[in-house]
Amino acid sequence: MRSTMMDFPLTVGHIFAHGRTLYADSEVVTSEADGARRRIQFGALADRADQLAAALRRLGVEPGHRVATFGWNNSEHQEAYFAIPGMGAVMHTINIRLSAEQIRYIIGHAEDSVLLADASLAPVLGPVLARGGDELKSLRHLILYGDGDRSALPAHIDYEELLAAERPGYPWPEIDEHAAAAMCYTSGTTGLPKGVVYSHRSTFLHTLGVCSGEALGLSQYDRVLPVVPMFHGNAWGMPYAAWLVGADLLLPNRFAQAAPLAAFIAAERATLAAAVPTVWYDVLSLENADLSSLRMILCGGAAVPRSLIEAYEQRLGVRVLQGWGLTETSPVASLSYPPKHGPAERAIEYRATAGRPLGGVEARVVDDEGKVLPTDGHATGEIEVRGPWVAAAYYKDPAPEKFRDGWLRTGDVGRIDTRGFITISDRAKDVVKSGGEWISTLELEAAILTHPAVREAAVIAVPDERWGERPLACVALVPGQTASPEELRAHLAGRVVKWWMPEQWAFVDHVPRTSVGKHDKKLLRERREEGRLDVAASGQEEPAAGTPAT
Repeated sequence: MRSTMMDFPLTVGHIFAHGRTLYADSEVVTSEADGARRRIQFGALADRADQLAAALRRLGVEPGHRVATFGWNNSEHQEAYFAIPGMGAVMHTINIRLSAEQIRYIIGHAEDSVLLADASLAPVLGPVLARGGDELKSLRHLILYGDGDRSALPAHIDYEELLAAERPGYPWPEIDEHAAAAMCYTSGTTGLPKGVVYSHRSTFLHTLGVCSGEALGLSQYDRVLPVVPMFHGNAWGMPYAAWLVGADLLLPNRFAQAAPLAAFIAAERATLAAAVPTVWYDVLSLENADLSSLRMILCGGAAVPRSLIEAYEQRLGVRVLQGWGLTETSPVASLSYPPKHGPAERAIEYRATAGRPLGGVEARVVDDEGKVLPTDGHATGEIEVRGPWVAAAYYKDPAPEKFRDGWLRTGDVGRIDTRGFITISDRAKDVVKSGGEWISTLELEAAILTHPAVREAAVIAVPDERWGERPLACVALVPGQTASPEELRAHLAGRVVKWWMPEQWAFVDHVPRTSVGKHDKKLLRERREEGRLDVAASGQEEPAAGTPAT
């Protein structure tokens, strides 16, 4: 028996048309210098997306062509979010924080034909384009918008002049829902960046998932602030989710530092904001920040310490919701709402996990041989996921080692309990194996962060003649505060098992971050190997790994 339902394609174009038609008076607000803001309603922005699509077509962009964006979170980027996939081309959002060589590589690997860039990024883009060669041979047009010194950039087209030559009313084509809509490259911390291609269907379903009641429960009454960049993982889907339900979009542009961000939240009465933990640490350090309008902060991209969740709730009355995912999962895969029938005193424990998968996403734990382990909250192995918005391969790189029987191997090590809650204990490349037993660097970092003098903590494995590996804790202290290795070890007593306690400590000004805000442990390991970390020892002998804490 066959269904009698319509074969209705799930495309970005339908998200666009829905928001344009039903929520034409919702607005996109872009932050500018000195606290200024510019506003545009959905209806007017949609007209500009029409003009951009027409202009790109006039420049020779055809279905399937890659059009790259190189910009901040602003209304022009939002226009590209609809114009490029809506016309059948593929939006390639480039991470502006990658190195010049990495950016050149991914432009060449994606074979971008057009680059749409914010002129304020000319100092970053100039070195990328200064050298020709085969990597950039596909690039035919550079389009610039916004303020900035353009003199160091090659011949280009002005964005506003380009749009002025066109009129609204672009004839949007019907598109196969399985066609590519967008692509994003991984940050390449362990090798060359890898391209992840999002289909129209996967983008549509991810948007529904994020908007749903089990996720963010978005509606037209929300004012959504994606601090997470639009050049990484589609800003966790916020630009599409907000548009679908008519929620106002608040875009911080390049003014995402703590003070202007807090002022933006207060002035525009944001109800939901999304960013990595470092952003929320910086905002928390401000005096008299008014976050009273926020009903929720979505936090992810790196492990969210329990102490940060508690600080926002107790000091500011704002709920922090932890999310987990990767570029390969579009990226939201799970969220950490506590179970409705769980004991109230354990709610914070659930909120500090990676949460449960959203409907449509499945997760499992496997051992080194690929055997599926029980979801008992104890068995630990690599987390694998699959679902309608989870990648099955990389662009021009099948990478069979990253995929197993239709499951994505995430590289995250952890466990899943009987209720389905995922606890990430480490990245596979970051775990410490001491005396044959695993030490979770993420859990150890979370314990160190409970010390009031500690602002940041990152733990890496270092070779040890007796135990194989031992943890080295790299700590950044709160300005004006002091703490010795002995004091920090005493603080850890009772919080972690005794054999987890680091005997080596390095005090740093700040923990280095990757281009997407995660701890750059690769760089810390390099600094240690080169003797550029000032390592202090506590002078205490460690017990054999696995010895119970006393």
